[in-house]
Amino acid sequence: MSELNEILKAWRHELHRHPETAFEETRTAAFVAERLREMGIEVHTGIGGTGVIGRLKVGDGPKVVALRADMDAIALTETGTVSYKSEHEGKMHGCGHDGHVTTVLGAAKLLSESRDFNGTVQFLFQPAEEPGKGAHAMIDDGLFERFPMDEIYGQHNNPAYPAGTVNICKGGFASCEDNFKIEIHGRGGHASAPEKTVDPMVIAAQIILALQTIPSRNAGAFQPVVVSCTELFTDGAHNAIPSNVTILGDCRSYSKEMQSLIETRMRDIVEHICQAYGATWDFLYTHEFAPTVNWDEQVDAVIQAASHVLGEEKVNGNCSPFMASEDFGAFLEKVPGAFFFMGGAVGDESRDMPLHNSCFDYNDDTLEAGAQVFAQLVRERLAG
Repeated sequence: MSELNEILKAWRHELHRHPETAFEETRTAAFVAERLREMGIEVHTGIGGTGVIGRLKVGDGPKVVALRADMDAIALTETGTVSYKSEHEGKMHGCGHDGHVTTVLGAAKLLSESRDFNGTVQFLFQPAEEPGKGAHAMIDDGLFERFPMDEIYGQHNNPAYPAGTVNICKGGFASCEDNFKIEIHGRGGHASAPEKTVDPMVIAAQIILALQTIPSRNAGAFQPVVVSCTELFTDGAHNAIPSNVTILGDCRSYSKEMQSLIETRMRDIVEHICQAYGATWDFLYTHEFAPTVNWDEQVDAVIQAASHVLGEEKVNGNCSPFMASEDFGAFLEKVPGAFFFMGGAVGDESRDMPLHNSCFDYNDDTLEAGAQVFAQLVRERLAG
């Protein structure tokens, strides 16, 4: 194992021991800032709360490329047995953001030592990706005005792909996440006399089933859409028909047009079913994560750089999109860029734990590969 990978492992294990959740990443941010300063990189802190920017300019090239890593952990108690297990009850790096931070720090180390590019690279360390708030917080804090950039790139580890592979596709890569709340107001009563009630449970059942016609009958056959009703609450009892029912849920898609269609159709379905049964209703639809939509030119750049580092056989340029969400999409609405997966699977079920599992642990053997891909990407995009 190389000296660089040993350094990156040590950094990642230190971060893993001290996970911090959204907007609380003060120790993590301080660790990042200290490492960047040791490399001679200009550092800016406190952006969007706990965000950190490192800037490295070489030569007189005007172009600016950004590399992004998310820093926050999740609210989960780690049950694994690694020696560097989380020291903070109820918090762990169960999504691998410790590895993401380390990978971008590794790219910063490589580039600060080689300085073999012409332009500016910005290392962007973002808070609060998990709740989908951190990218917007940095943007609202003037990220693009204070630190203009021409392109931005990011990656996420994925234990479903073989270790050391890069997986990417053009267009929709990660879905949006929209949340909804449907409140149905009927008239409750005794379970023995339903004819004297306006039963919101029956109405809710009709609505839940009807919502599934949105992906099956309103979206195109090749447009991925998921509508999920995930929670149901009533104010009734086992022998009382309730007066009120609340349905909560989640929608996933890859475009603003589809988000708009889902919201419109959902509102229509709720309104007209409630009207048909004589109930009233309230409807709330919120946009939590923007879809992550990769730009074609930047996808080609990732494929080329990764192929030069890893070999063409380890780069999949047409992987399947995934229906989970990633707030990197907020950056891609502002500037061109691309997001890719770095595979982490070793073919051992005891190690290849899914993301957000309490035993998940980032594959250290992919840290250097990710750093080298990022560094090569910068070199090629900022070629003199």
